[in-house]
Amino acid sequence: MDTCKKDMNIVIVGHVDHGKSTVIGRLLADTNSLPLGKLEQIKEMCRRNSKPFEYAFLLDALKDERAQGITIDIARCFFKTEKRRYIILDAPGHIEFLKNMITGASRAEAALLVIDAHEGIRENSRRHGYILSMLGIKQVSVLVNKLDIAGYSEEIYNSIVKDYTEFLSAAGVTPVSFIPVSAAMGDNIAIRSSNMPWYSGLTVLEQLDAFSEEPPPDDLPFRMPVQDVYKFTSSGDERRIIAGTVESGTFKVGDGIMFYPSGKKTTVASIEEFNRPKRTFVTSGYSTGITMTEQIYVKRGDLAVKTDEKPPVTASRIDVSLFWLGKEPFCDNRRFFLKTGSAKVPMRLEKITYVLNASTLEKTVKQSVEKNEVAQCTLALERPIAFDISSDLAGTGRFVIVDRYEIAGGGIITGTPDGGKVAETVARRNFKWEHGGVSLTERMERFGQKPLVIMITGEKNSDRKTVARALEKSLFKSGKAVYYLGIGNVLYGVDADIKTGHSEDRDERDEHIRRLAETANILTDAGLIVILTASEIDEDDVYLMQTVLGEKIFTVRVGSAYDKEPSFDLTVDENDANAAEKITRNAEII
Repeated sequence: MDTCKKDMNIVIVGHVDHGKSTVIGRLLADTNSLPLGKLEQIKEMCRRNSKPFEYAFLLDALKDERAQGITIDIARCFFKTEKRRYIILDAPGHIEFLKNMITGASRAEAALLVIDAHEGIRENSRRHGYILSMLGIKQVSVLVNKLDIAGYSEEIYNSIVKDYTEFLSAAGVTPVSFIPVSAAMGDNIAIRSSNMPWYSGLTVLEQLDAFSEEPPPDDLPFRMPVQDVYKFTSSGDERRIIAGTVESGTFKVGDGIMFYPSGKKTTVASIEEFNRPKRTFVTSGYSTGITMTEQIYVKRGDLAVKTDEKPPVTASRIDVSLFWLGKEPFCDNRRFFLKTGSAKVPMRLEKITYVLNASTLEKTVKQSVEKNEVAQCTLALERPIAFDISSDLAGTGRFVIVDRYEIAGGGIITGTPDGGKVAETVARRNFKWEHGGVSLTERMERFGQKPLVIMITGEKNSDRKTVARALEKSLFKSGKAVYYLGIGNVLYGVDADIKTGHSEDRDERDEHIRRLAETANILTDAGLIVILTASEIDEDDVYLMQTVLGEKIFTVRVGSAYDKEPSFDLTVDENDANAAEKITRNAEII
């Protein structure tokens, strides 16, 4: 029965007018998958408009697509064989619609890449091949189309196979097959062609059935991006329900759950779903809600994982391979938003390692990434996020970049600049953390405040300590639980086993900053507002501290600028009598 068959997503890509939609239209017609009368309807429309019939018209349903003869949006269609059901995504080939092509390809398990035998390999043929590689699609079959126009020439076919195999190999793609076809005439689509006796391989339909299926998402580690947290107060209902869609894996009542990037853990007390019977077990793809045995602070954008499975990576700086689609170049003088899962965080470009010509695979070092270019970059995020390296878990290793409410780019996360060492330390710390009998939520309610770290810095001769002490005194008088911690307090105590902080060694400096942040983490877990001081804090210091603390730090610069300064949240003059009040207001300390 059909209900026993599995679904497979297939994307068809290639240069404009190379015949992608025609391939699909022919597949639908030859497998009798069209709605009754659809073929005759399209043929009659062509007759009335004095246009030659094309199988692509079965797919290109939009008026302007028919008028211009190009596919603009993703067309989805369905058909089945004896083996499985297929969801076919016809992706645009025109360079202006690459955003739509990437959207379609990101959901596919395999790809058909179409090349016109008459026109040969074009720029977009290469670009699409590289994008498939970047998105991790390993099953690619290349269809050399329109061989009827090329006189069914074996020589032309072999030439394209040779040249394109070399390019795909350099891009890290090994095609599973090359198939000579004529979609318009039906050669080697669903029926083996008698016009090409020199070819003895699979037809397109046979190749589709030969593609292997990806492992079920249920077998992967559990990942659930938190969409929202709902709290009920009426009729004595005190449930706090964490809602989200299970990206991969499974979970059940009684499982230990951790939320990243904070690393807070609890246990699933119940599974909640609206107007459905009670469940004790949930699989991937389900939108659901859970309650916890221990009430911890969780927010939208957190990533839920099981405590006994591989944790995600947590970092505020990430290495990525991205494809830029924005109208303006991607450069380091502007801020954007990065979205992955349900997390959305301000970000900026920190470094371009290289820009790749997706057509030639030539690497160049540039100051910006232009539209339709591929680049390897490092991105700096305003606060840490939780994610997976794309090669480990694709679903939580992808992202998009938003510029003024539009998607301007996207790609995959390939690593972190420090190899994730600090993030691994933080994950291990959070997993082993010994919780007391008083929760952070209870401390927040008792103190009437949210824990916060305020980092006050400036040049070595700036009077940052005076500003910090004045702020501490002001907050204390207003009833806040606050503590001032200068880096000198840890240099000769917690840091006594390493040098005193005057060394130029970056590793030593990072360790001083890490320990300062770890000390602050303990104090914020106690519910305090912590004021830190250290001289000449740079961006690397700030991102390291954010990774350790799992939250955004409010940064204040006292006095004039210095080399390698980060973008501060606030700048104050050391002689400003209202500095403490300005920090309190801008840091939103209530």
